[in-house]
Amino acid sequence: MNIHEHQAKEILKKYGAVVPKGVFALSVEELVEKAKSLNTKKFVLKAQIHAGGRGKAGGVKILDTIEELSEAAKEMMGKTLVTHQTGPEGREVKRLYVEESSNIDKEFYLSCLVDRASSKIAFISSDQGGMDIEEVASSSPEKIITTKVDMNNEISDKDCEEIIKIFNLNDSVKTQAISLIKSIYQMFVSTDANMVEINPLILTKEEKIICLDAKVNFDSNALFRHPEIVELRDLNEEDPTEIKASKHDLAYIKLDGSIGCMVNGAGLAMATMDIIKLYGKEPANFLDVGGGASKEKVSAAFKIILSDKNVKGILINIFGGIMRCDVLAQGVVDAAKEININVPLVVRLAGTNFIEGKEILDNSGLKLISADNLDDAAQKIVEAIK
Repeated sequence: MNIHEHQAKEILKKYGAVVPKGVFALSVEELVEKAKSLNTKKFVLKAQIHAGGRGKAGGVKILDTIEELSEAAKEMMGKTLVTHQTGPEGREVKRLYVEESSNIDKEFYLSCLVDRASSKIAFISSDQGGMDIEEVASSSPEKIITTKVDMNNEISDKDCEEIIKIFNLNDSVKTQAISLIKSIYQMFVSTDANMVEINPLILTKEEKIICLDAKVNFDSNALFRHPEIVELRDLNEEDPTEIKASKHDLAYIKLDGSIGCMVNGAGLAMATMDIIKLYGKEPANFLDVGGGASKEKVSAAFKIILSDKNVKGILINIFGGIMRCDVLAQGVVDAAKEININVPLVVRLAGTNFIEGKEILDNSGLKLISADNLDDAAQKIVEAIK
């Protein structure tokens, strides 16, 4: 789960990290009124969307007066920002954040994430902050270092010094940086975060280490432990169809293709999408119905797939392990009779009770195409939508 910059900074601050003082608002009037409490020569106005690259898209402005802030906020609120992370459709700005300006001397990059291969936390640091880290990795890989640390109650000073050595700080500032690393580590572990990114992390001319920007992503599977983080969820930043799918406990991600997929199991879903591409078409979605798909769940899945106007056909690929094929087949039949499915439907069943499941489908009277295996299913759905 992603959160906004201002929310990320509040959490980091709670764990001891230093961030600029700022305020957020859902209206221009509220923002201007709150901004009067800031003690600053310049105001830094930032659009709050779940995407990077805001600065290049006009989503960050530095203003001299409260009047300039008001005018810029009016222009920014409701604007659609298009960045390399939003896609061509962009993202509408529905909340704004303004903070006190900082007297920047140097900019660094710092992030940490779960390294699944080593089962450790990987800290990535660079003295090239304020720009895309992918760009730095491509042009100057020697300017990035990765430090992997064990999951413990706290991080050692030795690991902290290894992480920040590329910053080349003097001793007094180094103490602040080590303290920051410890704060981020504690926050990362305590909140079940997947990723924390500070870009840029700055050294001010007053020799203060400050998190100037912050991005945090949390493990969705651990949110049941953190109701206070769930409250930070902004549904305006998520795909409405994916929100609807989550309410039915369906793992759904919209894609750009024309063949809708309904599969049980993430690995099988990936394989299904791959073979559709192999035969020259593109999947319209990733959809994992899980191991216990009821009639209601299957019906919801159909409705979600068909709500995508790009869908020209549907491929159902089920391997019955925990879930019996006859139960799934009955769910498909019941749901299909309730919903007007006006696109070709190919069904492949294998596993527990697949013979009984196939009989249910064959005797249903529905216009569906039965497939013997995944390869056969992919060829049939591709042929059916030509």
